[in-house]
Amino acid sequence: MKKIFAALFTVICFMAALQPLAAQTTIGGLDNFEVDFTNPKEYEIGGVTVTGIKFLDENALKTIAGLNVGERVRVPGEKFSNAIENLWKQGVLTDVKIVVTNIKGDNIFLELQLAEKPRLSYFTPKGVTKGQFEKVRDKINVRSGDVVTDNLIKTTQYVIEEHFIDKGFLNAKCNIETITDSLRANQVVMIINVDRGCKVKINKIYIADNTAIKDVKIKRKMKDTKERHWYRLFKTSKYIEENLEKDKEAVIEKYHEKGFRDARINLDSVVKNNRKSVDLYLTAHEGNTYYFRNVNWIGNTKYRSGQLDTILGIKKGDVFNQKQMDQSLYMSQSGQDVQSLYMDDGYLFFQITPAEVSVENDSIDLEMRIYEGKQATINRVYITGNTKTHDRVVLREVYTKPGQLFNRSDVIRTVRELAQLGYFDQEKLVPVPKPNPADGTVDIEYQVEERPSDQLELSGGYGGNQLVGTLGLSFTNFSLRNIFKGREYTPLPSGDGQKLAIRAQSSGSFYQSYNLSFTEPWLGGRKPNSFTGSIFHTIRTNGKTRSDPQRTNFKLSGISFGLGKRLKWPDNFFSLYHELSFNLFDVTTPDGQNSFFIFKNGKAQNISYSVTLSRNSVDAPIFPRRGGSLSFIIAATPPFSTFRNIDYATATPEQKYKWIEYHKWKFNTTFFTKITGNLVMATRLNFGFLGLYNRTIGAAPFERFYVGGDGMSGFDFDGREIIAMRGYDNQAVTPQLNRSTVGATIYNKYTLELRYPVSLNPSATIYGLAFAEAGNSFLNFKEYSPFSVKRSAGIGVRIFLPMFGLLGLDYGYGFDAPVGQRSISKGKLQFTIGQQF
Repeated sequence: MKKIFAALFTVICFMAALQPLAAQTTIGGLDNFEVDFTNPKEYEIGGVTVTGIKFLDENALKTIAGLNVGERVRVPGEKFSNAIENLWKQGVLTDVKIVVTNIKGDNIFLELQLAEKPRLSYFTPKGVTKGQFEKVRDKINVRSGDVVTDNLIKTTQYVIEEHFIDKGFLNAKCNIETITDSLRANQVVMIINVDRGCKVKINKIYIADNTAIKDVKIKRKMKDTKERHWYRLFKTSKYIEENLEKDKEAVIEKYHEKGFRDARINLDSVVKNNRKSVDLYLTAHEGNTYYFRNVNWIGNTKYRSGQLDTILGIKKGDVFNQKQMDQSLYMSQSGQDVQSLYMDDGYLFFQITPAEVSVENDSIDLEMRIYEGKQATINRVYITGNTKTHDRVVLREVYTKPGQLFNRSDVIRTVRELAQLGYFDQEKLVPVPKPNPADGTVDIEYQVEERPSDQLELSGGYGGNQLVGTLGLSFTNFSLRNIFKGREYTPLPSGDGQKLAIRAQSSGSFYQSYNLSFTEPWLGGRKPNSFTGSIFHTIRTNGKTRSDPQRTNFKLSGISFGLGKRLKWPDNFFSLYHELSFNLFDVTTPDGQNSFFIFKNGKAQNISYSVTLSRNSVDAPIFPRRGGSLSFIIAATPPFSTFRNIDYATATPEQKYKWIEYHKWKFNTTFFTKITGNLVMATRLNFGFLGLYNRTIGAAPFERFYVGGDGMSGFDFDGREIIAMRGYDNQAVTPQLNRSTVGATIYNKYTLELRYPVSLNPSATIYGLAFAEAGNSFLNFKEYSPFSVKRSAGIGVRIFLPMFGLLGLDYGYGFDAPVGQRSISKGKLQFTIGQQF
């Protein structure tokens, strides 16, 4: 028995000896203590102490060792080998010893003599710049004070290498060495040596065995795995395995659209072309083309199978198309799908599972398994994240009301309306339905994030041979009712959704203009009936002082009031707006001075009523992706010439235009179409016509259209409407009379834009665009020809800053000669503020 025990103890000691760095048990430590390996003796642990530790927790180490006071152990015995093993596998020690320090009777006192692994003082990268390493710093998750273990070093090496491999440096290597920190005890400095190597790009992609889809179309579907070409600016050609896998899935999805449900794409090999590029060899396993055969509906009680077949849009013999089927079943963008049909009628718990019940040769039988569930009633609707806008302002735009049946379309419409307010980040508007299946109700939370919406306009323009400065403030979420509450000023009272705009223009004593407007979108607070009031005053002089008798003085003052109403017919995207306005022109011109106006002395008055019928269904105010807007506007004055007893054939301009008369018709429409991803096409049509009542008077010299340029031509004093057209100088597409620009009575303009966002961050939304425009204006209707146009094309960029609004820079090339010139316009660089073309 003694021989067996001795052999067993020898094995245990041998295993303990295999632990690195001299981990051991010293049975002894006392001069009069002897160990009989052939006759182990049992003791009770009287105490355990730990030495050599500075950073680790002593109690935790005792627990890990498993040597507890009061526990009986055999000396020598397996308990000590296990203690060493448990401590060692923590990976934080370089030496482990267990020493007997005292024996009293059958009580044994132990000491754990331990040596900690060094801690990290700091690390420093080599071989890469500080900026290059900053992008990987957070990934490695290494901090000063961490225990420097083999696992820490290997993990850090792996993370760094993978980071640079993901950036296209396939040959990246990382080597880490540690050196003792001479200033800090038991701490080391970690030197991270990085060799990125060359960025490896894809030279060629070879595709074999594809017959149904050509190489060029397969490569086009691979959005992030591209061949190297000199003309590729926005898509790099670096080889990243993760991107390749995603692109292969996109190609397979394309095959599924063509009926190849068994299609696979295999990467056969990656062949090194040189140290900077590789060639990829792919093989397409297309399989057979499959067709839909029988489609059966199971579990539907609300709608007949024939109705569901119509929405599904799949007929027997159609090529199997997974994407088309999914869009017809689940949440299509148009809302024309089976799931939307049920959810728009309250079936929030609705589920549908398409199952292939039979596949024979090239034909597939499907079973649409439906679980309708109960209709869900909205229990509670609430808003979170609105730190500035009051709840009632947000909730009045919500289409999902407590007590109504859940309706998916109403949720989508609510998100759209909240985005249109302009107070929230449109990319972070999230509706969160919270179903309660037990009672058949649902709570709906709308998560919003406030963004700055007030704007400052600070600009300069050139007009009338003068430099004009502009300062404007627009508060889009104002609160008039809190204007006398000092605690609400942050810096102005806000949160009620009202709009207050103040604007001033000046070129010193020559020109000054002041504008003030206020809008209440919910007059009375119960219905979306808006009220708008505005007032302005403009002064233009020849620069002389008020006391100078040679001072030429032109004053234009105006006031307007408008009422708007949202309509329910033809649909609830329509609105109707009425406005009554009055403008007073007052001109004083001394003898010998030139007049700014059509007459030298006198007053002209413009009283007009306008009505606007509009429809707006765009999904977002700053960067729309879908939807459209259209407006039809009629503005008219009373036919004063019918009431006044004046011979207009011989009347002076002062007499003719004392009461201005006209009728004005405008039509504007814009549509946004999402092409792919965030690439959006915008198409626009603009038309305007200024009519007359009395042919003897002719068309009024007021309210005319001036086409061409950036639309920011300094100032105006005759109510003119400036129509921007890129690629031409200001007013360059406006008719002339005796070589002087006189303004048009009719115009049309067509615009096509392709837009792509660079950043959708609400703090700075940036998108680039390419445009083509065509338009013209005419002196009268007889000359009008809708397709006799001036053409231009170009590129541009838009930057939306919450403080300043929309800023734009465009380079346009005019292909036709401006009015009154023989040479073409050529290229023009134009800057815009707060305006979209």
